[in-house]
Amino acid sequence: MRVLLSCLLVLALVPGWSGRDRLPLFDGRAQMDVRPVQLDPNDSNHRRIGALTYLGGVTLSSRARAFGGYSSLAVQGDRFTLLSDGGNIVQFAMGADWQPHGLRFDNLPAGPGTGWLKSDRDSESLAIDPQTGRLWVGFENFNQIWRYAPGFARAEGYIAPQAVKGWPSNGGPESLARLPDGRFVTISEEAIVPWKAWQVPLAVRRNTRQGLIFPGDPLKGPARAFAYHVSPDHDVADVAALPDGSLVVVERRFRLPFRFSNRIMLVPADQVSPRRVARGRLIAELDWPLIHDNFEGVAVTQEAGQTILWLVSDDNQLFLERSYLLKFRLDRTAVGR
Repeated sequence: MRVLLSCLLVLALVPGWSGRDRLPLFDGRAQMDVRPVQLDPNDSNHRRIGALTYLGGVTLSSRARAFGGYSSLAVQGDRFTLLSDGGNIVQFAMGADWQPHGLRFDNLPAGPGTGWLKSDRDSESLAIDPQTGRLWVGFENFNQIWRYAPGFARAEGYIAPQAVKGWPSNGGPESLARLPDGRFVTISEEAIVPWKAWQVPLAVRRNTRQGLIFPGDPLKGPARAFAYHVSPDHDVADVAALPDGSLVVVERRFRLPFRFSNRIMLVPADQVSPRRVARGRLIAELDWPLIHDNFEGVAVTQEAGQTILWLVSDDNQLFLERSYLLKFRLDRTAVGR
């Protein structure tokens, strides 16, 4: 009887309990290993792919149970922030030696739901204000955007935009980017543009994804809708802004028996506007026999006047996948028109 009462007490007092194990959290000492990887496993001299030049990369691994599943990425100087789709945070500094320094593991201090299950902290996208250090995180399942104080010290509030409520629970704000002029952009992973929106032809509509443009902090202002024309059989995985306001969009494709590929697209700045169907130009495609995986995070930095793209992959905490962190140089003149 005491055992039965104890179980009933757990069910009554533990919010969100459904009989499943709790979401793994980071605890104890931060530990991470890195191992160099080639763009082409069969040719170490193969460094050019489309408009990108491969500058290096590593696989990331750790003995920590919560490690992995990185769906979003932010890079500021030599500081890296990786956010998993379970609300787990990895931060470190890394230079040309590809060795992490100042490694820090943490967990989101708050978010949708109780935090007991992975679906409560399905954090899929991340944006940072470089001036204030504030962070915004997009969550699937609840389709909300949360704002956090610098360093994820605390949650400052959240919004559930009306236009996002109709997005699929597992296809919501997979991407989030802060533009240089202070606007924010998010694009749904899967939500197709409504039937009569802007008189989009049916043939085009099937390959569109709903997007929102916020005039500033998403928590403060109403958003206006636009659409993104995605490649056939692909979904939107992440977005990052270039210095001129153009967007780099990472598209993802999954094929049986178990193979991911990605298309990296460039959307000109003048197409990032309300009530427009934005179309990207192909930068590069990551697919077999080159290194390929479930790349879900992209970040843009500048080095000596050159535009650098960083990509991180979500290993879904499965042995079949890897947590890759890759670095490329973008040649804008080589992007098709």
